[in-house]
Amino acid sequence: MKKYAFRELVEKKIVILDGATGSNLQKSGMPVGVCPEQWIIENWQIMKQLQIDYIKAGTDILYAPTFTCNRVKLEEYGIQNQLVEMNRRLVEISKEAIAECGCNGKVFVAGDLTMTGQQLYPVGKLQFEELVKIYKEQAEVLVEAGVDLFVVETMMSLQECRAAVIAIKEICDLPIMVTLTFNEDERTLFGTDAKTAVVVLQSLGADAVGLNCSTGPDKMHQIVEDMRSVANIPLIAKPNAGLPELKDGETIFNMGAQEFAEEMEKLVDKGISIVGGCCGTTPEHISRMRELVEKKAIPQISKEKVRAITTERKTVEIDIDGRFMVVGERINPTGKKALQAELREGKLDIVTTFVEEQVELGADILDVNVGMNGIDEKQMMIDVINHVTMISNIPLSIDSSSIDVLEAALRIYPGRALINSISLESEKFEKLIPIAKKYGAMFILLPLSDEGLPKDIQEKKDIISKILDRAYSFGMTKEDVIVDGLVNTIGANKRASIECMETIKYCKQELGVATICGLSNISFGLPERQFVNSTFLAFAIKEGLTMAIANPSQDLLMNVAVASDLLMNREEADIRYIDRVSKRKFTMTAVETKGSTSEKEQMHPVFEAVVKGNRKGIIEIVKKAIEDGFKPNALIDEILIPAINHVGELFDKMIYFLPQLISSAEAMETAIDYLEPLLEKKENEGEEVTIVFATVEGDIHDIGKNLVVLMLKNYGYRVIDLGKDVPSDTIIETAKREHAKIIGLSALMTTTMMQMKEVVDKVRMQNLDTKVMIGGAVITQSFADEIGADGYSKDAQEAVGLVKNLLA
Repeated sequence: MKKYAFRELVEKKIVILDGATGSNLQKSGMPVGVCPEQWIIENWQIMKQLQIDYIKAGTDILYAPTFTCNRVKLEEYGIQNQLVEMNRRLVEISKEAIAECGCNGKVFVAGDLTMTGQQLYPVGKLQFEELVKIYKEQAEVLVEAGVDLFVVETMMSLQECRAAVIAIKEICDLPIMVTLTFNEDERTLFGTDAKTAVVVLQSLGADAVGLNCSTGPDKMHQIVEDMRSVANIPLIAKPNAGLPELKDGETIFNMGAQEFAEEMEKLVDKGISIVGGCCGTTPEHISRMRELVEKKAIPQISKEKVRAITTERKTVEIDIDGRFMVVGERINPTGKKALQAELREGKLDIVTTFVEEQVELGADILDVNVGMNGIDEKQMMIDVINHVTMISNIPLSIDSSSIDVLEAALRIYPGRALINSISLESEKFEKLIPIAKKYGAMFILLPLSDEGLPKDIQEKKDIISKILDRAYSFGMTKEDVIVDGLVNTIGANKRASIECMETIKYCKQELGVATICGLSNISFGLPERQFVNSTFLAFAIKEGLTMAIANPSQDLLMNVAVASDLLMNREEADIRYIDRVSKRKFTMTAVETKGSTSEKEQMHPVFEAVVKGNRKGIIEIVKKAIEDGFKPNALIDEILIPAINHVGELFDKMIYFLPQLISSAEAMETAIDYLEPLLEKKENEGEEVTIVFATVEGDIHDIGKNLVVLMLKNYGYRVIDLGKDVPSDTIIETAKREHAKIIGLSALMTTTMMQMKEVVDKVRMQNLDTKVMIGGAVITQSFADEIGADGYSKDAQEAVGLVKNLLA
């Protein structure tokens, strides 16, 4: 299937996907704990009949049952060497179902990929390039087997979505659909919101984006609205049949076929073009849905492009008529001997300081440049990006003169980045625009050529035009480009300011393109340069300058920027002006600040290391604290535990997300492991409380469980982690043998959640003095009540409090 054919299909009808696979197969006898793909191959008649039923219900695109048939998942069953033949056979089953229905050429097969269950670096150990390789291995077989398109589904990590899309695009040109699963807070497990997911994935080249699983269609409205506000590609909704409930010892979903279909109608009204069903849905759900939605008007796909860059968890929109923005310039070793020395040592302490200060002082974007001698620039750029994206939520501008460094950075950046910059210099002009397109990046257009600076304004316009034309030829738009006004020195060219203003006006009024400039060039060689720079900035903002690369610690410059917005009556400029000048005492200096909050000054270094997730450096910091007289017990009670509590508060307020929570927990674990041999036994201290934790049988997801285990260990509990896919008898026997006070159970799949009830029932039947707590993406308080569990927690931080309550 060609990409244009996919788009034509979506533009001529509401496209119908299939419904649930796992929950229907379990009804047909698939036991818990087996490899689903292997069971399907052994019982292919059942799978084929289910897909025939979906085709008869009106399905246009069948998902081949290759969901977890990747190397990592198959390794868990010891059958990774069967990857090729298994994926081929699974696609064959779908093709046979289509042929039997006489629907060749009318119903299409999507090769189905999903998460591996391993966490990506820097949160986990799996490297990005290895994940791309894992997805390529499976995708190559699926292409050879003859799939018509791909779906990457039930994703919780935007970075894993990026890896899958890149892998597929590097081996074929088939259409790609991507759907993520969102929690009640309208974010994925890793903190990505709906807008950010769409901006990143459509820029990267996905052909349709949406959501699946998560919840019922009635709870998806806001996420769909958020997606549609930025989407230029079709949107997908494949929800569950409502919420899971326990009835007569069986998990059922509370939304029947008619109600499901009526709710799906509403999602089509909100802009969904591609519809299907996930957990709990049946061919009847799909049939009733098709009957209702095929009468609806086909949603129009917006052609209005969004101008935005992102992190993994935040979108920053760039409005050429909106507020002025600042790109922080501090992360650059040029002229900074201390930073150069640290980078040579592989240390990032000064980078951390620059990030924190610039964010605090109002930077909207951070420019990252590590170009210097004596280091491996490519590896250092990757290290800095991994570090900065963990400690801040500000989008990055990737700044290097090396094409290889820029591409390496764009490949692993977990969002949509800004390239600084692309000029008409031959190599950059030829190579960087295709790279920007491949990775979905925006770029700064620098109007330089092989001859150097343009000799006049007309030559500058000609260069801008040539670069834009080439970008447009690759399918990029004016919303993907920010033109550098290219400020010359007023001392060398008396018209430097005037020519820059002309460029800004030309770009905004005639081309509709955003603009940027560096400010310091204009005043080079002059005394008291800050006055020239700030006045120039005010003039430029008046002419339409969108943003500037600057040091946000320069008070005069930053205050002039917000004052200019105020005088131009830009939205909420009055609030921003008052907020800035009232919170920060004005200092007439261009010298960088060294930290500006009393909290920083008061924060103990060990406390700060936990809050910042400084896993590598925390042991040295702890050693220093002990040398300074801190007792190991006091460090834990007075510093480490309050620090992790503070991290939990940041997580609850959605200031921190899963990656930061994991990093902080691991930093604390590192510190406690070092301190443990040094601890003094407290008088009358009782035996430590033992907790047994496991992901239930049949479920092979353990990200959430691992974090709960880590957090509980940090609070001093003895936690026995049995891993994932653990039989109930193993859990019970371990709890009895270890005299566990609490059993903790995790499940991420609706098809495995009933295993929790089996554990609870066995605890009761054997009269164990053990409490059972449960949690996971599909688990609710009502389900916990129904199966008789003693407690439910929605996340790791809440689990800590629950354990305390259960023990009390």
